[in-house]
This record gives sequence, structure tokens and C-alpha cells, in this order.
Amino acid sequence: MGDPPPYPGAPRWVKITGIIAIILVLLVIAALFTGVGGPHGPGQHLPSSSSVPEPGMQQP
Repeated sequence: MGDPPPYPGAPRWVKITGIIAIILVLLVIAALFTGVGGPHGPGQHLPSSSSVPEPGMQQP
């Protein structure tokens, strides 16, 4: 009895998904290092100081 045929490798969809994931990770890293995405951080989503009522003031 001969040797069984060699394992054909990963399916095509797995290879394509992996390549797309690697490209997306590289794009995110490039955006972080070049500053293309703008400033980010915890203060990004907080309201600005002009929309925060002063203490003692009532909201309408």
C-alpha cells in the first residue's frame, strides 16, 4: 500500500481571510503612527466644557 496523498493545506477562504486581516492590522498601525485618524483618547467622547452647566445653574 502506498503513502497517502499529502495534506492539501489550508482552504482558500482561510488564506484570503488571513491576508485581509494582516492588511487591516497594517493599515491600523500605519494610521496610528502617521496620525491620519486624528486625536484619540478617553477625552474624545466627553462633552466639551461649554456644554457642561456650571454648578448651581438649572437646566431648562
